[in-house]
Amino acid sequence: MALLPHEQAKKYGDRTVFEYKDFGGTMWRKVSWNEFSDRVKAVSNALLNLGVGVQENIGVFSQNALPYLYTDFGAFGVRAATIPFYATSSEQQLQYVINDAQIRIVFVGEQEQYDKARRVQSLCPTFERIVIYDAAVTRAEHDVTSMYFDDFLNMGEGHPRQAEVERLWGEANDDDIANILYTSGTTGESKGVVLTYGQYAAAFKANDECVPVGEKDRVITFLPIAHIFERGWDFLALTEGSTLIINTNPHEIQQSMRETHPTCMSAVPRFWEKVYAGIQAKIDGASPMQKKLFKEALAIGRKYNVECKACGKRPSLMLTMKYKAIDKTLLAVVRKQFGLEKPNIFPTAGAVVSPEVETFVHSLGLNMIVGYGLTESLATVSCDHRDEPYTIGSVGKPISGIDVKIGDNNEILLKGPTITRGYYKREALNKESFTEDGYFRTGDAGYMRDGELFLTERIKDLYKTSNGKYIAPQAVESKLLVDKFIEQIVVIAEERKFVSALIVPAYPMLEEYAREQGIPFKGREDLCSNEKIKAMLKERIDTLQQGLSGYEQVKRFTLLTMPFTMESGELTNTLKTRRPVVIKNYAEVIEAMYSE
Repeated sequence: MALLPHEQAKKYGDRTVFEYKDFGGTMWRKVSWNEFSDRVKAVSNALLNLGVGVQENIGVFSQNALPYLYTDFGAFGVRAATIPFYATSSEQQLQYVINDAQIRIVFVGEQEQYDKARRVQSLCPTFERIVIYDAAVTRAEHDVTSMYFDDFLNMGEGHPRQAEVERLWGEANDDDIANILYTSGTTGESKGVVLTYGQYAAAFKANDECVPVGEKDRVITFLPIAHIFERGWDFLALTEGSTLIINTNPHEIQQSMRETHPTCMSAVPRFWEKVYAGIQAKIDGASPMQKKLFKEALAIGRKYNVECKACGKRPSLMLTMKYKAIDKTLLAVVRKQFGLEKPNIFPTAGAVVSPEVETFVHSLGLNMIVGYGLTESLATVSCDHRDEPYTIGSVGKPISGIDVKIGDNNEILLKGPTITRGYYKREALNKESFTEDGYFRTGDAGYMRDGELFLTERIKDLYKTSNGKYIAPQAVESKLLVDKFIEQIVVIAEERKFVSALIVPAYPMLEEYAREQGIPFKGREDLCSNEKIKAMLKERIDTLQQGLSGYEQVKRFTLLTMPFTMESGELTNTLKTRRPVVIKNYAEVIEAMYSE
């Protein structure tokens, strides 16, 4: 890890490694491998000049940005550990982690992160210094503890302590902590997952064997680098010599894709659900002839990519000719709208992937690599492997080195070189988290079939109805989230006689529907209370959940005018639902659905 930028610079020299925009900028800029190596050395030298010691914890509180990666690799160069925060973390989360990990230096991104860091600084005894990435940040009056990143880099300019840095490179070992990633969790307080250099090395080796990313690829960041999925994926891409496109604002991802033409991107299922809903909406609004042509193209794409290639079958000559024709025309036009003229692979994980959405993405000619992993496993446990058959609905085959065992309650248990040794300073929790024979307890239930792993539910998230039936809410939600009118959904069932749901509609779609149907409305309240709209949604929901058992199906729902947010505590930083918070916040609404 520490040597990665420098060894790759020897190989690739002035070739581009990063494309990025400055904070608030509009132009895409480039950085070469040689420049990357030089900046990382400057960071390592500057950290030594700030007195950073071996295995000291350093905080990074920023959105994705070029200096973020300089900081990470510069810290690895002096055997320090970085602790990333999500750019949206609250002051309470920031304060808790800084104190728990006894952080002395925090690197911050923009004004919002700087202001939060300043406000908690007096509450954190070890917190001495802030380093600011964005030069446009306005520092507080009388702030004598912060400095801008350019000034920080000047401390390491010319690499005055490079001999010491290189001595530390030689002393680094696989047991050194590279990162501590605090998981926000859907319940309870954060806990720091320890990730070592040895885990990263094992992960790079195992993923290299089955994930086809290489030096010709252009990989764009979408998820926060604080998320293990994006972090592991980006670092893997760098080990393979890929160009990394740093997208700082996640709301601009589709625009960034069209501007930079990536070949790869890791994403969560929600991204593809929105793509699916958006394209379905365009199909619904197309002329009968256009609708017919597109549906035929998707059918050919499905037969070729899903019914043949995914199953290891050779497509017939006629099917191959048909597919090549539509792949170069209609499907190519759709992909071009997303800037994906030369698509390679699109790793997808973090939640349940709807088989309908997975099939759709493959039918478009996009190679979605579905996988499963945790922070504790340094991302990948399993994934679809290159040039091997895969099953829609599975999360692929385990990567090499991972020992997967199915335990009590069908819990997935893990052992291997990529699995964390435990949580930072949490001895009691560590004892609970591992079996007596050393397997990590994932809390996820699943099964193996023909070498592939299938997930069934999150054990801790299972609901038990008052009739004694178990409901997996995520499975129900994933079926309904593919509907273009549904933006967010939380299923309710615990100790209830039937399943209900809180639904946040996709309001632009719903407003368009209301106008088309001549339904008058002044605001969201009117839309949520309109009987015609509720009847339309009920019909669509009933259609989508036909494959569920009767006791699993949503019987009643309430439309909400406001979305679930991180600010309200209803979502984690990775946008997972905190069910206890939602249930508490909407207690009266929920009770009303169960009143006779």
